[in-house]
Amino acid sequence: MVKIEDIISKLREVADPELGYDIVSLGEIEDVREENGEYIIKFLPTSPLCPFISAILEQIDEKLKELNIYENSKIEIDFENKWSLDRISPEVRKQLGI
Repeated sequence: MVKIEDIISKLREVADPELGYDIVSLGEIEDVREENGEYIIKFLPTSPLCPFISAILEQIDEKLKELNIYENSKIEIDFENKWSLDRISPEVRKQLGI
């Protein structure tokens, strides 16, 4: 069984092509959990119209494959909640000057 921390660490290797920072630090990962042997990753795009959603999802899939959990994983895309600059980690906010 893979630890949630290991999944989050692997997701830090996925960069948002538009912003150039990892999706965890940008607050685009809302939740990572395990339920009955299935890993669920809840992804919140910066915009429902983001042209890079499919590219980010492909990168996430690759990271799940590297962890050998792709077959037991599900990515939920959250289009109900809105992403905001407040979700960005303090370190990245500082680098961006916000």
